[in-house]
Amino acid sequence: MKKIKDYFQLIKLSLSIMVVFSSVISFMLTPGYEAYQDKLFRILMLFIGGMLVTGSANAINQVVEKDTDAKMKRTAKRPVAAGRMSVIEGQVFAVVAGLLGVFILGHYFNWLAAGLATFSLFLYAFIYTPLKKINSIAVLVGAVPGALPCLIGWAAGENALSVGGWVLFAFQFFWQFPHFWAIAWVAHKDYSTAGFKLLPAEEGPNKFTAIQTILYSLVLVPITLLPFFIGMSSYKDMVGSIALVLIGLANVFMIARCIRLYIKMDVAAARQVMFGSYMYLPVVMLALLLSKV
Repeated sequence: MKKIKDYFQLIKLSLSIMVVFSSVISFMLTPGYEAYQDKLFRILMLFIGGMLVTGSANAINQVVEKDTDAKMKRTAKRPVAAGRMSVIEGQVFAVVAGLLGVFILGHYFNWLAAGLATFSLFLYAFIYTPLKKINSIAVLVGAVPGALPCLIGWAAGENALSVGGWVLFAFQFFWQFPHFWAIAWVAHKDYSTAGFKLLPAEEGPNKFTAIQTILYSLVLVPITLLPFFIGMSSYKDMVGSIALVLIGLANVFMIARCIRLYIKMDVAAARQVMFGSYMYLPVVMLALLLSKV
């Protein structure tokens, strides 16, 4: 049982589920999704494949950062950092999980989706992870593999990178900035101890960082409305109208939390932005699914 818990920690289970959730919803939003006769099976395969690839990337991350994880209170109990799992075991898991996940995506969907998953894994594990100690541009770089699950899901349904997939990619890409900066604000002392440079200002949490969260939350407003203009979603029936209202309220909610951070300038307000962003993402994604044309 302890070993199972260690593997759940290795793959960052809750984070992986959230990542794969966006991929599955993106898959269900594609016009090609309707052509599948075995929809539930395909969703299951996308979930399993996505979890394996994401878990592989997270495992590599923990192997590479085992020493810095050991220095931080929030990560010191991770299996590799704590010594409960060897580096070799973590590496073997990462290789097996990554290869199996990519194979599942390629075999049950298409090799475009599998290729995007491979690129995402590489970018997260081998570019973003070491870059965190060099420059705060790591957040920008990390936002790409963080948003690629949307394109992977879209490619799985369409075998193409059409405009709808790019809109979903843009949504998750820009969402990550207020989300991640809030996390970096809350964990600033830990991150500084480990040598991570993740906030937009070198001085640490300040007004500039808070303003950035507001600006990126405002950018999300037109992006979340784009699906209604490109024909992905419709507001012309009652369900679509409700979905549009939900998206509008979610945007107001997110912007208000970021403004509160600017006013309060404390960890409690940053934590509210962090947890608020966790709620915001699934609400918008599910609203888009409800309003799908």
